[in-house]
Amino acid sequence: MKVIGINGSPRKDGNTALMIGRVFAELEKEGIQTELYQLGGQLVAGCRACRACFQRQDGKCVIGNDCINECIAKMAEAEGILLGSPTYFANCTTEMKALIDRGGYVGKANGDLYAGKVGAAVSAVRRAGSLPTLDAMNRLLLGANMVVVGSSYWNLAIGREIGEVEGDEEGMRTMENLGKNMARVMKKLFG
Repeated sequence: MKVIGINGSPRKDGNTALMIGRVFAELEKEGIQTELYQLGGQLVAGCRACRACFQRQDGKCVIGNDCINECIAKMAEAEGILLGSPTYFANCTTEMKALIDRGGYVGKANGDLYAGKVGAAVSAVRRAGSLPTLDAMNRLLLGANMVVVGSSYWNLAIGREIGEVEGDEEGMRTMENLGKNMARVMKKLFG
């Protein structure tokens, strides 16, 4: 079993990556393979709503000059998907939004590519606005017919400067519980 974690933060090794890493640590303890993909910081295009993915049905977005198709392929292969984004103006980053829109369309166009997989989303936040960020990512997971896993609180941790989320004890405990919950559900579904 494998979980692909997609970090939508432009800070490749920042707070969002630290949070994903905390979830991964629990998954790895349970023998689940993990892979971190750093989406953030790459130039990605938004969805054009051209619907070419519905015509082609090849598991790819027609926009082929960025990394979104690589993310889609990794999401299609894995049994678990963990999305992460910092909160930017009370929503996810533009990179994550491009993945949500394009990956969501391609998934639907290809017979629900992610259906039955286990998913979760996490968000780093300075102060407020993380719930719309989580909602945006969870809407992809829920709309893709996935099993969405929760934790002991909202899947967020507070911190602005790199590393500050590690000082949010409750937030990090929430990440650990999320990893345990994902592992438990994955083992029941795929074990």
